[in-house]
Amino acid sequence: MNRDCIFCRIASGAVPAAPIYQSAEVMAIRDINPQAPTHLLIMPREHVSGILQVDPDSPIWRAMLRAVHEIAGSAQVADGFRLVINNGSNGGQTVKHLHMHMLGGRALMWPPG
Repeated sequence: MNRDCIFCRIASGAVPAAPIYQSAEVMAIRDINPQAPTHLLIMPREHVSGILQVDPDSPIWRAMLRAVHEIAGSAQVADGFRLVINNGSNGGQTVKHLHMHMLGGRALMWPPG
């Protein structure tokens, strides 16, 4: 755990949050600044600063995608959603802890930004 990382503190329970999904490897919470009716953050419990710090064959990816499958039905976005992973400052990553945004609940436009 990185004590300076808000997502690590949420995952450890030091900062209160209302998880909408939990497993031993990952958790999902609602974004505090939603950009769509459904805007969830799916993150590993282990501190990983970004996408390039995770081996492509890591079990973290399976756990995150398993969460997507389970959340899609319960969040009522199975008819369409977008997954976004920002990496690095120029990529729009504001919290240096790997996380995936799951956006849905309305028609999403392209290009996104």
